[in-house]
Amino acid sequence: MAATLPLADALASHTREGDLYERYNGTWTRCFACGHRCPIPEGGSGVCKVRFNRGGRLMVPWGYVAGAQCDPIEKKPFFHAWPGSLAYSFGMLGCDLHCGYCQNWVTSQALRDAEATLHSEAASPERLAGEAVRWGARALVSTYNEPLITAEWAVEVFKAARAAGLATAFVSNGNGTPEVLEYLRPWVDLYKVDLKGFDERRYRQLGGRLQPVLDTIASLHGLGIWLEIVTLLVPGFNDSDDELRGLTGFIADVSRSIPWHVTAYHADYRMNSPQTSRASLYRAATIGREAGLQFVYAGNLGRVSSDLENTRCPECREILIERSGFFVRRYGLTPDGRCPSCGFAVPGRWA
Repeated sequence: MAATLPLADALASHTREGDLYERYNGTWTRCFACGHRCPIPEGGSGVCKVRFNRGGRLMVPWGYVAGAQCDPIEKKPFFHAWPGSLAYSFGMLGCDLHCGYCQNWVTSQALRDAEATLHSEAASPERLAGEAVRWGARALVSTYNEPLITAEWAVEVFKAARAAGLATAFVSNGNGTPEVLEYLRPWVDLYKVDLKGFDERRYRQLGGRLQPVLDTIASLHGLGIWLEIVTLLVPGFNDSDDELRGLTGFIADVSRSIPWHVTAYHADYRMNSPQTSRASLYRAATIGREAGLQFVYAGNLGRVSSDLENTRCPECREILIERSGFFVRRYGLTPDGRCPSCGFAVPGRWA
């Protein structure tokens, strides 16, 4: 299968009928995989370009991967889920947004941008779960493209992962719907949301809307799925004090214990803003702490600061997990996830 082929040809042998849709007005379909809730006529496709209507049935990606590799789980990033373990990541093609600074554009924009060509190959859930086990991974992660638009395939892979004793995770833009979150709920343990800012106008520039992402964050927390949030700090785009106060205030209102990662931007794809400075990361982290967030991290700019990489107890400020980049140097939590000094129960998923 080649991403450069027309959509119908490229996906012809790697699709099946989806679960997340309804049929109406004869052969029209409405997709529930992401916040666009696309109405799709016969022969048409959704905003994502990978879910399409064939004969009144919504066909969805199935049975292939466009990339897979094993990384520290901190790279996803999950800092409060089995620190120091490995995560086996896989991805498909396509995205429901078109961010000009996308760092995974060769997969996410492969069916929208002629320059984003990438080899893809057939795969089975059992093969992916087996590879994860052979690598010694703790979790199997759907990432690289937007996993919401390939949710049916992810669930099938996650069923095999659970049978193999693995945890499961989504690395996503969070542009969800109640239907897709309920569909995923039994099969997803961890969920990272990329909260790209707190301005509706900016979100529309990226091809989406802010409210579905905010609703997804609140819903994930309510469903008990472990949630961490990342904001890529792009100078001149989403880094004003007012926007950061709104963003971190929203997270704190959902839960002060949700970890927030603020990461540095490097020029990529079609955006050429200046690189994020260390001072900007420190400023954003300070705003997050002032909003009441208990766990604020900064990264993607070399070694930033031990205070912005390590996990500290919110009560007594004891260093509980010492990190250098994506690697855990010292782990001090008790087996049940408590601070050994004061007994504070640190939220997360611990060994």
